[in-house]
Amino acid sequence: MENLGLNNKSMFKNIYKNKNVLVTGHTGFKGSWLTAWLIQLGANVIGYSNEIPTNPSHFSALKLDQKMNHNIGDIRDYRNLKEIFDLYKPEIVFHLAAQPLVRKSYKEPSETIEVNTMGVVNILEIARVSDYIKSIVIVTSDKCYDNVEWIWGYRENDKLGGEDPYSASKGCAELVAKTYMRSFFKEGNTYVATARAGNVIGGGDWADDRIVPDSVLAWSQNKTVKIRSPHATRPWQHVLEPLSGYLQLGSELYLRNLKVRNESFNLGPEADVNKTVSQLLTEMKKSWELVNWEVDLPKDEKMKEAGLLKLSCDKANNYLNWYTTLGFEKTIEFTVLWYKQYYSSERKKSISDLTIDQINEYCNLAKIKELKWTI
Repeated sequence: MENLGLNNKSMFKNIYKNKNVLVTGHTGFKGSWLTAWLIQLGANVIGYSNEIPTNPSHFSALKLDQKMNHNIGDIRDYRNLKEIFDLYKPEIVFHLAAQPLVRKSYKEPSETIEVNTMGVVNILEIARVSDYIKSIVIVTSDKCYDNVEWIWGYRENDKLGGEDPYSASKGCAELVAKTYMRSFFKEGNTYVATARAGNVIGGGDWADDRIVPDSVLAWSQNKTVKIRSPHATRPWQHVLEPLSGYLQLGSELYLRNLKVRNESFNLGPEADVNKTVSQLLTEMKKSWELVNWEVDLPKDEKMKEAGLLKLSCDKANNYLNWYTTLGFEKTIEFTVLWYKQYYSSERKKSISDLTIDQINEYCNLAKIKELKWTI
């Protein structure tokens, strides 16, 4: 496989170099960034996804299908999925494949619950009957919690659930993972954990009904973007932040760290990064001049979205020694710069080079902070 070229291959204790690493959902926004980073770390990446979810897409822009083992398949298709596993025998697995949109879950509740729940079942069922997998990170969402919109952060032992189908599906995924971890993975060669993060932003996201993709698409066409919930508060973080947590968690599982085995971890920003949609747009405007937005309150009140959501990341801080790297302003700067260059008619760098540059800059900033995974 082609190597994208990273100067920081020793990161994560060099665990990923020359390892077969399988990423489900590798064609998605998070999955494509994770895949690009893993390739730079020297991993042999195997991808499994049912489609390229958007057009344009980060995956296609980076031409990742030419730099990895790219496989198309439905995560619900156990037989096909197991054939891919048995063919490549990955030692490390990152499960990201999912239906990721809250509003779409109202339109397709059955499919959302099936994909997001049975995907976890199939991954862990394959691991249960296989002897070559050493480390599995199951990625769910901060929306797995029963959100009562209190002002403090949810902890990993708080109640799971949700009023919308998407949140319910992620709560189900966590319950399935817990059942398998406690029933089948207390002992043996395979170490499993789950990771909960959400509201990531960054270049290359073109999913429907997300504030940043909606905004940059409108602004690139000199249009005014319409926003639904200007006062909704989210723990905004750059996509590389939780990915560093996934990679750190995967390496600790591979190294047989009993403290993280069969555990769940929140991966979110510092408390002061909880900002409203209006604050997010105001910060974006500092780097993208002459842009505007207007409030367009939803007419369909049945599609309820959370107004306030915070995470407590004390467990990840203490068990993984994981901390975020970018502040709110730098997160927005990274994100807007990527899109401005993508949409620029005078772009001088390829999107692949731009993405690599941002991964390298992120790693260098983390090194300055002396974060554990950089040492």
